[in-house]
Amino acid sequence: MSLRRETASSPARWPGYAAAVWGFAFAVPSFYWAMGGLAGAASTISPSLVELARERNPGFITVLWVTGVFKVVGGMLGLALVRRRTWGRGMNRLLQLTAGGAGVLLVWHGALFVGQGLLVQAHVIDLAPELLPVSRWYTYLWGPWFVAGGLTFIFAARMHLSRAADRRDAMIAGIVGGLGALLLSVTALIAGIG
Repeated sequence: MSLRRETASSPARWPGYAAAVWGFAFAVPSFYWAMGGLAGAASTISPSLVELARERNPGFITVLWVTGVFKVVGGMLGLALVRRRTWGRGMNRLLQLTAGGAGVLLVWHGALFVGQGLLVQAHVIDLAPELLPVSRWYTYLWGPWFVAGGLTFIFAARMHLSRAADRRDAMIAGIVGGLGALLLSVTALIAGIG
């Protein structure tokens, strides 16, 4: 089996593989915390979330399992976006819709973490002193991690789109997915959810 060099007519597939690795790697902490592991959690995530995990709150444990599964599905989405053969029209649209939605949602979510953290450090907004170390983790680890994951999905969708037979319809589906995810997130933010 020989490795084929990427050419102008053969788009790079690394963004899809990066999205897959991101999704699978990010699932690990969710499953670890869902199974009761807490090493490192107290210093890197919100104390209220750590407390829910310590108490083994059934609702929170369910959320951890569900988010872990979503992250695995995200990893599988990344792999689907690198498939050499193009999918059928309906599947191309679905892949673009979900990749666009995931990409925009992750970039937005990460940017919120980074933005809020930078505002806290600039003393524009106040935060309880005991939360400052956790805020730094959200600013410099979790926020950039979400942004990086979102960008991999956006780039993977773009590479996939270049191979799709129904580019126009697939592109529209990706835009709808991205705008839908952004609208959902902004609505949740305004409503104080999440």
